[in-house]
Amino acid sequence: MASSHSSSPVPQSNSSDAFFKKEMDASKRFRPVQSLPDVCPKEPTGNPSNLCDSPSLVMDQHRWTIFHSKVNLPAALNDPRLAKRESDFFTKTWGVDFVDTEVTPSFYLPQITKEHFALYQQEITPREKIHEKCKNICPPKDTFDRTLLHTHDKSRTDLEQVPKIFMKPDFALEDSLTFNAVLPWSHFNTAGGKGNRDAASSKLLQEKLSHYLDIVEVNIAHQISLRSEAFFHAMTSQHELQDYLRKTSQAVKLLREKISKIDKVMCEGPLRVLRLSLTRNNCIKAYNKLKLMATVHQTQPTVQLLLSTSEFVGALDLIATTQEVLQQELQGIHSFRHLGSQLCELEKLIDKMMIAEFSTYARNDLNRPLEDDCQILEEERLVSLVFGLLKQRKLNFYEIYGDEMIITAKNIIKQCVVNTISQMEEIDTEVVVKLADQMRMMNFPQWFDLLKNIFSKFTIFLKRIKATLNVIRSVVLLVLDKNQKTRDLEDALQKDPSKDSTVDTEVAYLTHEGMFISDAFGEGDLPPVAADTTSQRNISPNSEPCSSDSVSEPECTTDSSSSKEQTSSVTPGGVEIMISDDMKLTDLELGRLANNIQELLYNASDICHDRSVKFLMARAKDGFLEKLNSSEFVALSRLMEGFILDTEQICGRKSMSLRGALQSQANRFVNRFHEERKTKLSLLLDNERWKQAEVPAEFQDLVDSVSDGRISLPEKKAAAVEERKPTEFLIVDGQKYATVGTVLLLIRIILEYCQCVDNIPSITTDMLTRLSDLLKYFNSRSCQLVLGAGALQVVGLKTITTKNLALSSRCLQLIVHYIPIIRAHFEARLQPKQFSMLRHFDHITKDYHDHIAEISAKLVAIMDSLFDKLLSKYEVKAPVPSACFRNICKQMAKMHEAIYDLLPEEQTQMLFLRINASYKLHLKRQLAHLNVVNDGGPQNGLVTADVAFYTGNLQALKGLNNLDLNMAEIWEQKR
Repeated sequence: MASSHSSSPVPQSNSSDAFFKKEMDASKRFRPVQSLPDVCPKEPTGNPSNLCDSPSLVMDQHRWTIFHSKVNLPAALNDPRLAKRESDFFTKTWGVDFVDTEVTPSFYLPQITKEHFALYQQEITPREKIHEKCKNICPPKDTFDRTLLHTHDKSRTDLEQVPKIFMKPDFALEDSLTFNAVLPWSHFNTAGGKGNRDAASSKLLQEKLSHYLDIVEVNIAHQISLRSEAFFHAMTSQHELQDYLRKTSQAVKLLREKISKIDKVMCEGPLRVLRLSLTRNNCIKAYNKLKLMATVHQTQPTVQLLLSTSEFVGALDLIATTQEVLQQELQGIHSFRHLGSQLCELEKLIDKMMIAEFSTYARNDLNRPLEDDCQILEEERLVSLVFGLLKQRKLNFYEIYGDEMIITAKNIIKQCVVNTISQMEEIDTEVVVKLADQMRMMNFPQWFDLLKNIFSKFTIFLKRIKATLNVIRSVVLLVLDKNQKTRDLEDALQKDPSKDSTVDTEVAYLTHEGMFISDAFGEGDLPPVAADTTSQRNISPNSEPCSSDSVSEPECTTDSSSSKEQTSSVTPGGVEIMISDDMKLTDLELGRLANNIQELLYNASDICHDRSVKFLMARAKDGFLEKLNSSEFVALSRLMEGFILDTEQICGRKSMSLRGALQSQANRFVNRFHEERKTKLSLLLDNERWKQAEVPAEFQDLVDSVSDGRISLPEKKAAAVEERKPTEFLIVDGQKYATVGTVLLLIRIILEYCQCVDNIPSITTDMLTRLSDLLKYFNSRSCQLVLGAGALQVVGLKTITTKNLALSSRCLQLIVHYIPIIRAHFEARLQPKQFSMLRHFDHITKDYHDHIAEISAKLVAIMDSLFDKLLSKYEVKAPVPSACFRNICKQMAKMHEAIYDLLPEEQTQMLFLRINASYKLHLKRQLAHLNVVNDGGPQNGLVTADVAFYTGNLQALKGLNNLDLNMAEIWEQKR
């Protein structure tokens, strides 16, 4: 009873039927290699410590284990060495903390929750309700209920006699209060001569406790009797259970022996193979790690070798790959603890080297001799530099090229000036030290040739810059295109991820079935992943495959985890570059960089224009450009316009600095041009005597060229084969125009304006304004001199004759004839938004027509005053024709003689019709004054004879024979 589990006997048997064995041989007790558990075995992982250490039912059945220990239950419950009874017998040996220790849940038993019983509750609830309903409907028999109720009441009454203290759950006689309450010591005190009474009391107490015990035993017996059938059934089943256990033990023993044999025959060998395979794999991994470490150890010498050949991209790729290997596969290697920081410093050094190399390249590229070729200098080197700078996110490298462009543009002008001056012997460079002063000593042809040379150099310079920047921009756009394709591919995979999984499943199935991928898929149906694998295998058919003794396939490459995809692209120059996937540049950055490179080309054009403007202004300081004649300025303007158009064609954008300088010089030229010609016209008008001038042949040729639709000055002939005599009239479109010398020169001046617009299109609007001013000036000045009789004081004419007036009118008509032609010429050279300026020609035409009408009115007014003077003295008397009518006919003949050769016949007829109307008006008034009527009387006959004389003389004039005079209007109509 008092023995513990440590001293409990362990049954041992030497027979084969024994269940337990505590001692075994040393060879069997200590196994060199742990075997896998036979219950739920795990896959070997290569680490022996990871193998399960739990006992094996197969191998451990013949040796003693902790599971063979057993405990005498009564001894565990009644250990007299303990001071008090523990709440649980497990705390006896394992301590008080055993109860509070949490038991680790089993991996093989599920966690049971209330949800597991939900279905059972749903099924049993209706049955329970039916059961309760049946109990209420069919109650038990009354006799049974009364007997059971009586028995229960009786047992309850008997139990109520037992004191409540015995029923408490914390009843313990160790407690002094409880002990005194159950066994009062006063009943056992023998002092005071009360022994007999105490003995009786103790006897009475003993009987009372015995009575309580009897009551309890009776109730226990009653409860046992109620369950006697189940008790005896359990006792009967105990023997059958022992038989079952004995048979089961024998079956288990036989099964264990068979499993042990199977373990030795079939499991130990394969498990040993697995362990050796894991060991081999571990050795391979260690070998690969060492080989990888050896490769990483050679990184710095390899980088130095690449840098010596300017392979910056390769060096950066190697550094990035090594950094990734250090962080992923060689992390924690003590010997490489400083390699990462060394590679970072080396990468910074490469950044500085690339920037310096790019600066050197830009300087060498731009300072090459400016020959007539635009080949790119070392395109492969440029592509490598740009790609390396993009890889390192040095996106401001184009600024270096821009700075070099400014310096080179300055040097180009300086070198051209030095080369030109060195060839001129008339410029003493020792006396004139400054280069600008030496340049100002050149005459126009020399300076013009120098400017032409500078423009040609700048054109080649811009073409070379454009070619270089196109290569740089193409590299940037290739990287941008690669990013976009990668992003599109990722989006496609995200939208339809089943494609990759399908291919992987097919490849895995084919590999498992032992088939070649190239045999399973057709050449056209080969999936991308499989195609890549097949192509890699076909590239190196003689390469050594990964056999069982070599590195496994995922580890055949030194840098399996850090390998990067690369895409091959070709630049416009034919240079092939490999674009890797580690370019961490966004589309926004690449697009902004491409725009900046394009803007750099525009800046190159602006730089060339700015330097040209400075060169131009340096020569214009002493007013050199303002002193140029028309042909020189036109040549300069054409040269500058040609250069501007060339730069616009090369760079694709207009630069306004040189164009603005040309416009400024053109404005000065226009002002000087206009002032010279206006002054010339003013002098001509002030000296004009308004007599008909002969027309030289060159002016007739000039007018003829305009009639052919070409507004241009004819070229001067070196020597005329036959001298042509001047003509009296200027023939324009078949009409004769009698002109003065000023108008002939004015026509030539007008054509000079038009030709200047052709030569310098930028001054079209200014020339139109100036030409309008010139035409207005001629109109107003001629009006002042002829109609206003200003020529009397300026030239000293005695009077302004009708011939002067007619000649002035014809000259104005000649100018009006050319105004539409001039308008069309300017309209063809104006922008649509500038067409409003053509209204100046409409105003000028109106002014000229008004002036012509005023001259015609002046001629009529001269004859009107003559008629008024002569007819006011007219008397109807003999002789016939009267002296008045003779004078009138004489003056009419003089008028006709003065204007007939100057004005066209139609204008002459219209003029004389107006004069005739004035004559009839005055004659009618005089006849009414004289009371002469058309009554056929003598006075009527005299007047009729005078009128017939007037009509005959007037119609006898040349060109007036068919003139309808309608002389009947001189008589008052009878009412």
